[in-house]
Parts: sequence; C-alpha cells; structure tokens
Amino acid sequence: MSTDTDQKREIRLAAGDAELTIHPTNGCRLVSLRVGGTELLRQGDRYGCFPMVPWAGRIGQGRFRNGGETHQLPLNSPPHAIHGTGRDTSWRTARKGASEAAFTYELADPWPYTGCVTQLFELTGDSLTLTLGVETYDDSFPAQAGWHPWFLRHLDGSTADEDAVRLDFSPEWQEERGEDHLPTGRRVEPHPGPWDDCFGMPDGVDATLTWPGRLELKVTSTAEWAVVYDEQAEAVCVEPQTGPPNGLNTAPRLVTPIDPLEIRATWSWRRL
Repeated sequence: MSTDTDQKREIRLAAGDAELTIHPTNGCRLVSLRVGGTELLRQGDRYGCFPMVPWAGRIGQGRFRNGGETHQLPLNSPPHAIHGTGRDTSWRTARKGASEAAFTYELADPWPYTGCVTQLFELTGDSLTLTLGVETYDDSFPAQAGWHPWFLRHLDGSTADEDAVRLDFSPEWQEERGEDHLPTGRRVEPHPGPWDDCFGMPDGVDATLTWPGRLELKVTSTAEWAVVYDEQAEAVCVEPQTGPPNGLNTAPRLVTPIDPLEIRATWSWRRL
C-alpha cells in the first residue's frame, strides 16, 4: 500500500472522467485507473499494472544466450527469472502534461547490456494508450516488453457471480504449457480456462473484458502474444507482450542500434 511519502511521488493524469495514477519510483507502475470514480485495477498486494521489460514472463532457469554468450539472471521466481527488471527500478520522469507523461530508465545490472527503456502514457476520456521502447547503447541483445495489468474481477466491492467480469478473446493458438510453466514449443487448440497461459494472436492482441451492466474495456495491441492469468479470485490479467515466456531463448528479437524494440497497447472503454 502507498504511504504518504509515496503518494507525494505519484503522478496523476486526468481526461474527461478518467483518472490515472503512476508511481515512477516504484517500477513506473500504473497504480490506479478510475473511470467515473470507479477503480478498474486491483489494489493491495498485487495491484495496478507494471511494465515487463527487458523480458516478459519467465526465463527458464534464468539463463539466456546471445550469440556465443550465456547470461545468468537472478532467480526471482525459482527456478526461473520472471517479468524483467523494470518493475523493480526507479524511473525518471522525462515529461508530464495534464493527460500524458513519459518516463525512462537506464538498463543496468543484473541485465548484462546497456541501453534505455522509455514508457509513455496517453490518456483520453475513453482510452489509455501505453507504449514501451527499448534501445541499446552498444551491443545488440535480445529483449521483450509488455504489461501485466491486474483488472478487478468485480467492481465497487461486489462479490456476486453475475457481476464478475467476462473475458472474450479469440486466439489462433495456445502455447502448450509444461510442468515447469514454460511453453513446450507445441501450439495447441485453445482450451477453456482457468488460465496461466500464453496465446498467439498474429494479427495483434484483441481482448474484451465486460463487467455486466457497467463497463466494457477492450485491450488491443501491436503485440502478437498475450498471457492470460485468471487463477486468482480478485483479478484477471491480460498481458500483451512481444514474445512468449522464455522467448529470449525460443523466439529472440534482437534490439540493435538501428532497430529498437517498441510495443503499444490501448485500453478503450465504454459504459453499458
């Protein structure tokens, strides 16, 4: 939970009846999104929405290769490394307006390469656009980026089943998940939830969350992958990302001096 000191460090954006709160020094986490006074993101222990960068999801055993070099990352979710270093880093506020803001941080240990990460937030009265960019200062390296939002399963404290959020999406395939929670490399037909699984959407991520009679929120992204996690009673996660879990090893996307990595996602909503 935020302390009084933390709250002074928070940045607030507003447009129409939408209000956004960001905490740059706490991993540039999106702390809160309120629409018409209603909070859409879980609060408490696992809360808000954090950036996953310079990798997304799990890296098997915390190891990845770049050419002939093998790198070992700390195992922050043993036996794997998970969700990148950006969420544990203090970001610098590069620009702030009434409804948009930009933040950066420098890649550093335990990530073995130098570079810069930029995150943008652009809020309107009925949408939020998020952008992440990864640049290298020197050597090329594989990287991933994405977001991990905790959307509330129920709004305004309701616990009724009929008020629970409904998730609709149509992936082309599902990555088969092994006992180690990493994709096995097989693509299978999507199966019913609950999920802690990665899905392929080659035309871009497109998912809709509907709180019956209240609000519809669409998650769209230039990314072609999404992890869906709905095994928790309080929240549902739809996570656009530029590659699958363990993708630094299985589907590496190189960031080079002339070809940075960029991902964009938009959350758009309407009242029902």
